[in-house]
Amino acid sequence: MATKSSLFNDTPFLLFTPHETQKDIALDISEGDIAVLRELAKRYAEAGSDSGRERVVNNWNNINNLTWDKPTIWMNEIPWHEMDVNGELTMKCESDVARRIESEMRKTLYQWNHMRGDMVIDPVFYAPVILENSGYGLQIEAEVRETDAENTIASRHFEDIIRTEDDIERIETPVIRHDPQRTKAFRDLYAEIFDSILPVETRGVTGFWFAPWDDIVMWKGAEPTLLDLALKPDLMHKLIDRLVSCSLGALDQFIELNLLARNDINVRVGSGGYGYVSGLPKPDCDPARIRTEDMWGSATPQIFASVSPAMHEEFGIDYERRWLERFGLAYYGCCEPLDGKMDEIAKIPNLRKISVSPWADKSRAAERMKGKYAVSYKPSSAMVSTPHFDEDAIREYLRGDLLQLKGCCVEIILKDISTVQYEPHRLWRWTDIAKEVIAEIYR
Repeated sequence: MATKSSLFNDTPFLLFTPHETQKDIALDISEGDIAVLRELAKRYAEAGSDSGRERVVNNWNNINNLTWDKPTIWMNEIPWHEMDVNGELTMKCESDVARRIESEMRKTLYQWNHMRGDMVIDPVFYAPVILENSGYGLQIEAEVRETDAENTIASRHFEDIIRTEDDIERIETPVIRHDPQRTKAFRDLYAEIFDSILPVETRGVTGFWFAPWDDIVMWKGAEPTLLDLALKPDLMHKLIDRLVSCSLGALDQFIELNLLARNDINVRVGSGGYGYVSGLPKPDCDPARIRTEDMWGSATPQIFASVSPAMHEEFGIDYERRWLERFGLAYYGCCEPLDGKMDEIAKIPNLRKISVSPWADKSRAAERMKGKYAVSYKPSSAMVSTPHFDEDAIREYLRGDLLQLKGCCVEIILKDISTVQYEPHRLWRWTDIAKEVIAEIYR
């Protein structure tokens, strides 16, 4: 089957917040749908006005400023199809646009009520900026294997569609178009729905998931990608150079269209937590025209988990730097272990936070990062996915890792959760256990 590339295509947090939106979505909404949404909005507004919000925001801010060593907790990439309890996630609206809003609100409130950690909710609801994006001009060819039809996560075998320099030439710079009339129509609708309950704001693009090697893997497959790095380095240099250049061309369009928005706020940065930090935006920032230098940038080459530091720098960092140097601060990494590549990663300009994956040596990472970079610690999600849920094992695992990371500024991000065996309470308990371990270690 064919599927689209993720970057500059269908990634919701890339193109706009909070929804993926298409021009053909009807904005008609019934009185019944409005009533459902207004009741949810009352609970949403209450959560956004929580008395502890300022304290939690300050904690995130201090971690990103490298001045706070008590970890914060957050989880994302949740298997929502397994999480419903007592109908809390059961949809009641009928129209497409109402169901999009309802889904976001129900998931947000569910996480707030059951596995909050250091979650932050804004006392405002954001309407999307409506964009069109032409993509890179390639179609991914992949065979998909599913183990659970309800799960969005599936195994894929990718066909190699980039074998020659002629194939590379087919990669195009995405064309980005803004539809201001449609954007205003969504904002007006949201404001009508939430009148007197929640203020509504239109928020532009709050960040980009810049992972060009993810796209290359989807165009070639993992094994051909790694083989060609070793056997056809000239081809791979031309491929990554072309892709980065096209991505920068798309970024320039976002800037020219004035579509960027701050992400030093209640926004996820890279594969980590919130972007709260006092170094952004820059002092000369014009709030009406956000620049990349007023924002966090991020990058990751996940397939490079199995390459040498020298190859990682040559094919990854040397090209990713062209993207990251455009931004005020940089977040780097995702699932790949980076503890053995700190000398190379340190060459990234404005680097502030680094992902420490389940496969990283925590002690070695802490030694190189303490006082220099914030740690985006990713505990293994496998411990909530196994047939038997072992709370004691989770407790010991977190205790061991956090003791090694103590002294660093740490956020704990549980992510990539493919299943909880249809036992939602596992994530509730994981959050409680993490809090208990933090209280024990950070007295």
